[in-house]
Amino acid sequence: MKQHPATIAKLTEPELDEIRTLIEQRSAILFDASRERFFAPRVAEYLRESGEPNAAALLRRIRGSNVEYDLFLNKLLTQETSFFRYPDIFQALEKVVLPEAQARNMWRNPRVLRIWSAGCSTGQEPYTLAILVCDALAYYYLRNPLPFEMPTPKPLIPPPWKVEILASDINYSALLTAQQGVFSDAQMETVDYTCRLRYFDKVGDKYSVKPALKNLVQFDFHNLKTEFLPQRNDAIFCRNVMIYFDEPEQKRLVEKFHHCLNPDGYLFVGHAESLFGLTTKYHMIHQNNGTVYQKLEAAK
Repeated sequence: MKQHPATIAKLTEPELDEIRTLIEQRSAILFDASRERFFAPRVAEYLRESGEPNAAALLRRIRGSNVEYDLFLNKLLTQETSFFRYPDIFQALEKVVLPEAQARNMWRNPRVLRIWSAGCSTGQEPYTLAILVCDALAYYYLRNPLPFEMPTPKPLIPPPWKVEILASDINYSALLTAQQGVFSDAQMETVDYTCRLRYFDKVGDKYSVKPALKNLVQFDFHNLKTEFLPQRNDAIFCRNVMIYFDEPEQKRLVEKFHHCLNPDGYLFVGHAESLFGLTTKYHMIHQNNGTVYQKLEAAK
């Protein structure tokens, strides 16, 4: 049987460079030499799957359709995530960020806690954030009872609090998976039994996020290169995303996050990422092995 030309087509370095440039221009994502081990093979795999005869035809296809471009980008981006990934980071959220955010917002009207998961992938991170916020508020009101009877059944978020977890990604298929909120046993490995009972329903051999928790999370498409980003956040999680950007774009992104945070808000980045050399507008806080950056206000 004669092979389709796409199955034997070779990608030249100039063709790969043209594809890298297109992605960087449209999404600010940089596939540099450190990602070469998976970049070229994934492009070649997509070329074979697309049925196009060569890289020039593939480029015409992804330039001419936003849908095709998104499908292509989805193929290239690694979606490695899990519940409670890097526990020290979430301990910093529990021990430092949430108590301070609660105290700051306690006397505000409306009393809102707002966290943005930027680059949420398939949803484990924003659902983890929602779980920790619910636990923190429940623990607070266990020690400080409300001056009125709680409704029955008790809501996850005690009044008058409102919790908003915004979760965004550039990958439409990952967002769809996240919105469904259904996870396998393997994906639930880091979620303990008590947490599963409280926040998930067992459906066959899967675990489904309970509606009350799911309703706290709003999923949306966002390209971090745009200027239109969510505002008034108490905390922003953007972990293992900046590694795909060059230094000038990293600086622009960190500046955008500064504008998107409330006064004294917090920025979480990946364990291999740092704001050192990018900005002086944040104060670094260590909590055990977890690191978080707190927004500094401009001197008056």
